[in-house]
Amino acid sequence: MNRNVPENVSIVVPAFEESSSVAALVSALRAAGAWREIIVVDDGSRDETARRAAEAGARVVRHPYNKGNGASVKTGIRNASGEFVLILDADGQHQPADACRLIAKLGEYELVVGARSSATQAGVSRRIGNALLNGLASYLTSQRIPDLTSGFRAARRTHLLEFLHLLPNGFSTPTTTTLAFIKAGYSVCFEPIAAGTRAGRSKIRFGPDGVQFFVILLKVITIFSPMRVFLPLSAASFAIGAAYALWTIFTQSHVTNSSVLLILLSVIIFLVGLVSEQISSLRFERRDA
Repeated sequence: MNRNVPENVSIVVPAFEESSSVAALVSALRAAGAWREIIVVDDGSRDETARRAAEAGARVVRHPYNKGNGASVKTGIRNASGEFVLILDADGQHQPADACRLIAKLGEYELVVGARSSATQAGVSRRIGNALLNGLASYLTSQRIPDLTSGFRAARRTHLLEFLHLLPNGFSTPTTTTLAFIKAGYSVCFEPIAAGTRAGRSKIRFGPDGVQFFVILLKVITIFSPMRVFLPLSAASFAIGAAYALWTIFTQSHVTNSSVLLILLSVIIFLVGLVSEQISSLRFERRDA
C-alpha cells in the first residue's frame, strides 16, 4: 500500500504578514492534491493573513505575538495529524505543483528537500551566501548539500518530532532539520525545484541572519559529529605551533613559549573533541534503547 499520498500529508505554512499571497497559495495547494489538512500558522500578523487563509480553506493556528518562523513551524508540526508533514513558505516562492513530487519520494527517503537552482534564488549576495553555507555544510556532513536553507521540505512527522527540541525559533529551521537528519543517519533527498519570485520583502537580514545560520550550522554539527569541527582546529593549532617551534630552533636555537602553548592548545582541543564525540555517541545509544 502506498502511504505517501496526499491523504496522509499535513501541509504546514508558517506565515507572518503574508496577506497578499497566502490565499492564492492555499487555493493552489488545494487544487494540487486532496491533502489531509492545510495548516497556516499565523505568527502574530497584524494584517489580514489569518482571515484570508481561513477563507481560502486552511485551518489557521494563531500565535498571540510574533515568535519567529521556526516557532511557527514547530507549532504546525505539533498540530499536524498526518503521518507526513510538508512545509513550505507563504510568500509565493514555492510552487504548489512541486508538492506532489516531494511527497512521492517519502518512504524511500526520510527527508525530501526542494533544492532551488542558484539561478532562481534572489540577489547575488544571497546566492553567494547560500553557496558558502552549502559548501561548509557539505564538508561538515561529508555529503553534498545543494540547498541548505530551502524552507520547502517534507518528512515523516515522527522524525520531525524527534528533533523538535533542536529547532530554533528564528529562520534557521531548514538548516537545523537538514543537518540533523543527515547526521542521524536518515536518508535525505534533494529534489530540484524552481523558486518563484516572493511576494513582498524578505524578512531575512543577510548580515545578522547569515551569522546566525553559520552558528546554527556549527552547533548542530558539534551535537552530531563534533570531530568534524574540533579535529581541523586541533590540527591547525598543532601545525602552526610545530612550524613556529622549528623556525625558532633554527633561527634562535630555542623553543618559544608561544609555540609550546599552541601545541598544548591543539592537544586540549583534540581531547575536548574526543569527549564530545563520546557524549554524542551516548546520546544516540539512549535514543535507540
